[in-house]
Amino acid sequence: MNINFSVEETVKKRYSVRNYKEQAIESDQRKAIEAFIDSLENPFGPNVAFHTLAIQTGKNAQKLGTYGVIKGASHYIGSTITLEPMALEALGYEFEALVLYLTDLGLGSCWLGGTFDRQSFSNAMKLETGEIFPIIAPFGYAADHQHFKEKAMRILVKADHRKEWQQLFFADDFQSPLSAATAGDLAFALEMVRLGPSASNKQPWRILLKDGSCHFYEDKAPGYSKAFSYDIQRVDMGIAAAHFDFAVKERKIDGHFVTSAQPEIDLPKHLEYVFSWIRD
Repeated sequence: MNINFSVEETVKKRYSVRNYKEQAIESDQRKAIEAFIDSLENPFGPNVAFHTLAIQTGKNAQKLGTYGVIKGASHYIGSTITLEPMALEALGYEFEALVLYLTDLGLGSCWLGGTFDRQSFSNAMKLETGEIFPIIAPFGYAADHQHFKEKAMRILVKADHRKEWQQLFFADDFQSPLSAATAGDLAFALEMVRLGPSASNKQPWRILLKDGSCHFYEDKAPGYSKAFSYDIQRVDMGIAAAHFDFAVKERKIDGHFVTSAQPEIDLPKHLEYVFSWIRD
């Protein structure tokens, strides 16, 4: 997988597009997207399968339920996994890489984890029974104007708001907020994590910098994933890993992810260790 776009520029450019022009994506872009999907990989191991769908807008589109959230989209990408350790994080990592690639191509997209009819999309994408189907995304050219529901959704989830550093990043323990100065050469990567998208904009990532390594924790929102057979916020943790990884690689900082380096510290309620980035 080749990330050859500016991480900061693309992360800041990306936003959730819910209203699309009824305009076909050019064939060279479609081929480039297919090639990028084929190149996707993740640092956690589990396989992530991607499924594309092109539909006619109008009557057929109405059968594929997005509960009025998405308007005008004729292209969708879905992802499926076998539910195993780190599979949801792997999905989040690869899917966000794809979302950023689409952004770099000048295309809009929107993560959908709860507001789509899984059965209708499963049938349209011809998915196999037993696959876990956590995420789809419409993609295409953003319409010139946002529709009412799109504006309402952005206001509801405070889409343009992000938590401050002292709420997300910590030094040595979770009583000591981390400053950008203390983070040093990792400050850029942490800022890219801070700007990342997440389900309902809950921003569940909490990162502890200790002995030069970054340890990623999920701040579990009570009851948030009860509608699913899995913890959908683990997808958000994969998004955080992607933003962090792309940023450190751009800055030529060597390191690798592991899932067995949890520091021995007291954890606040609702925090759960997920993985660590260890500097090489």
